[in-house]
Amino acid sequence: MKKNIMYGFLFGAMAMNAFAADEIFTYKAGAFDVYMLVESRRQGGNSSILLNVSPEQIARYIPGGSYESETNTFVIRQGRRVVVVDTGFGGAIFDSMKKLGIDPAQVEAVLLTHLHGDHIGGLQRDGKALFPNAKVYLAKQEKDYWTQTNVNAGAVAALAAYGSKVETFLPAELGAKLTEIIPGISPIAAFGHTPGHTLYLVGSGGDRLLIWGDLMHVQNIQFPLPDVSVSYDTDPKAAAAIRRKVLEYVSANKIAIGGIHLVYPAIGTVRPEGSGWSFVPAGN
Repeated sequence: MKKNIMYGFLFGAMAMNAFAADEIFTYKAGAFDVYMLVESRRQGGNSSILLNVSPEQIARYIPGGSYESETNTFVIRQGRRVVVVDTGFGGAIFDSMKKLGIDPAQVEAVLLTHLHGDHIGGLQRDGKALFPNAKVYLAKQEKDYWTQTNVNAGAVAALAAYGSKVETFLPAELGAKLTEIIPGISPIAAFGHTPGHTLYLVGSGGDRLLIWGDLMHVQNIQFPLPDVSVSYDTDPKAAAAIRRKVLEYVSANKIAIGGIHLVYPAIGTVRPEGSGWSFVPAGN
């Protein structure tokens, strides 16, 4: 299982060499300003990571077998409150925040979808917290898995830099009553990619955005064929099941989504199409 966290660091090295990302997309979710920051972009993603997919399906949805892939992070701002969702590799996120006029010391919370390397690389450097005033939030199931059950040094070091400022929670099941961990932000369980993979619903009133982490890696094929998982998933069957449930949920409830591995603008809406779904990028 350690390959799941290793792939983030390995992919990060390749991606950062391929593209110095500095793109920012701004989205409004009720009273919240949400900024999608491109941490890295890579051309020619490899379809070999896909599971239970036929050559014919690859030929139809990914002609040539390669695709564009991104790793993104999200910054949420409401007044003086600044929250970060995932930290990427710890590279372009800080340059992009500077362009937004945000200092890492202003960040009061870092919300983690899970503990893979491409989501926690910006938490610490040489044991020093890079968001010095922030609390770090993650699902208890995720923390326990990577620090007790299947111990990974990268995850342990990332959390250790924050000491007692690491807070865990039990995310609600999809469709259940939600509990806010920060005003206007609620966690939702989406276990499968990892044992504690978590989504974050952001917004106020009827204007909401679901930041869905690694619910999807290859949008070209996983929107129309949501039962296709990837080799990075800890439990591919569970990942496929929750992906289908989330797609049904956001489509039925008209909730916008944002993905860590969707391509720019990486925020948009989902609508049914055939036996699957299609993605409509924000602004289209």
